[in-house]
Amino acid sequence: MRGDVIIVEEHHRAAARQIATRLGPQIAARGRRTTLAVAGESGSGKSETAQALVDAFEERGVRATVLQQDDYFVLPPKQNDSARRRDIGWVGPHEVRLDLLDEHLAAAQAGAPSVTKPLVIYDEDRIVNETLDLVGTEVVIAEGTYTMLLELVDGRIFIARDRLGTMDARRRRARETPDLFIEHVLEIEHRIISAHRARANIVISRDYAVEFAEPIGS
Repeated sequence: MRGDVIIVEEHHRAAARQIATRLGPQIAARGRRTTLAVAGESGSGKSETAQALVDAFEERGVRATVLQQDDYFVLPPKQNDSARRRDIGWVGPHEVRLDLLDEHLAAAQAGAPSVTKPLVIYDEDRIVNETLDLVGTEVVIAEGTYTMLLELVDGRIFIARDRLGTMDARRRRARETPDLFIEHVLEIEHRIISAHRARANIVISRDYAVEFAEPIGS
């Protein structure tokens, strides 16, 4: 998303280094691009962790690229907020074109040199297309609230921080003015997203400790 603010801190980098170190041999042995998902609630550190993973992989000579779920929303940000306020039932995974994101992950796995994807321009509240170069990319990371639901990922990383522990991060991102409606949205998202933890291969705890549940897919 153009206009987003990402502040990568040392706890993001420390977790990313552990993950990159653990996954390095599996990525090298795969014989094709590896796809990963990074998920969690709003403000949990998904974008920061994804960027920290890009940097950690680069330190190991592995090129990684991020696909942001925020670019795959059906509606641009302000229109999506209006849709939610008209009908709170709009909140949920159906707000996002997860099928298109899965298509792009499939193309990445198949070795496509590029994908043409949506790009949200936040300040202008519109969605355009951009072509993302994948030449030389070995890892593609999809990050966003609902990315645990993607089918075409080899590994799933879940950040186990809830809305009460992410208020400061949300304020620093300055993406929205807090109000009771937004808190209601976050409560709904919490009920949905917290259930996705069971799908994860790797869990990052509230204090950013990394727990490895099982190897990523073959």
